[in-house]
Amino acid sequence: MKVAGLRETASGERRVAVTPKTARKLVALGAEVAVEAGAGEGASFADADYAAAGASVGTRAATLAGADVILGVQGPDPATLVGAKPGAWLVASLNPFAERARVEGYAAAGLEALAMEWMPRITRAQSMDILSSQSNLAGYKAVLDAAAEYGRAFPMMMTAAGTVSAARVFVMGVGVAGLQAIATARRLGAQVSATDVRSATREQIMSLGAKPVFVENVAGIEGEGAGGYAGETSPEYQAAQAALVSSHIAKQDIVITTALIPGRAAPRLVSDAQLATMRPGSVVVDLAVEQGGNVEGAQAGEVVERHGVRIVGHRNVPSRLAADASALFSRNLLNFLTAFWDKEAGRPVLPEGDEIGEAIRVTRGGQVVSARLAG
Repeated sequence: MKVAGLRETASGERRVAVTPKTARKLVALGAEVAVEAGAGEGASFADADYAAAGASVGTRAATLAGADVILGVQGPDPATLVGAKPGAWLVASLNPFAERARVEGYAAAGLEALAMEWMPRITRAQSMDILSSQSNLAGYKAVLDAAAEYGRAFPMMMTAAGTVSAARVFVMGVGVAGLQAIATARRLGAQVSATDVRSATREQIMSLGAKPVFVENVAGIEGEGAGGYAGETSPEYQAAQAALVSSHIAKQDIVITTALIPGRAAPRLVSDAQLATMRPGSVVVDLAVEQGGNVEGAQAGEVVERHGVRIVGHRNVPSRLAADASALFSRNLLNFLTAFWDKEAGRPVLPEGDEIGEAIRVTRGGQVVSARLAG
């Protein structure tokens, strides 16, 4: 059974889906591992490291030839998969809603495409969850990016020349990325507050030493939304939250937004009018910028300034920590393959009706089979 690790072709993508460490573990399972030459360069993994781990290193055509499982970070262009055998698994982050044409291409090529970002939020799938592992790093990096743009120190400093006040950081959206942003900002010495529409996050915020900022007397979302994500809220809640945020945001030095709703544009959390209330030199980091953005005026791939406030909209934030992001991503994929490894067959097998398989399978047998893409 052959596993192929591809070199990423998306602009700015530095991660890799197979590291030398996971290649070695796949070889130990009995798999033949082939890695495209240069695949790990962006994450500081040399071809020689893969060869030392027992993988073959060669051209894309040689890597794909006869592969039973093709691993990637972002879904590759179907045109670059010439030579892949029908029935092979394509395991990657496929972005099926936005890349429907690619999905159709995978089906036409006879590939069984598995969208790892659709991994269900269940206990046995936690170690396979690429969104959690990559969001954790994104939340950390968002704080570092904010610190780099902010013209002042984060911690309070008492010196003979006077006292420097701690930076005030406000995190909007307390999922995996938001929680890591809170923890990182606290470690840097900032005064941190946070908000979310899910009432269950209040205790999580407090457990990290941050101040919860919640709308009172108007119901938001009790507990978790579908799949652990927030869902839509009522107009009454949205109006009350906007008023609360407006009064709070004007006092903040740094705002980090992380809110996403699967399959939809990111919710607008910060308006231009709210930006105008922040003092010049403040920084806003929008981690949802590639899905439309939480912040009015945020531009994907750019750092822009409005009303003296710097709005950071870096694309693909996990890729900015390529080595660690690759290590975690590749481990998610390895955990997935290992969990379904059939020793007798010598390859991974997804049982019919399995909850994980049903959730992540996008194409099979030349057809788009995901119910989420129906119609």
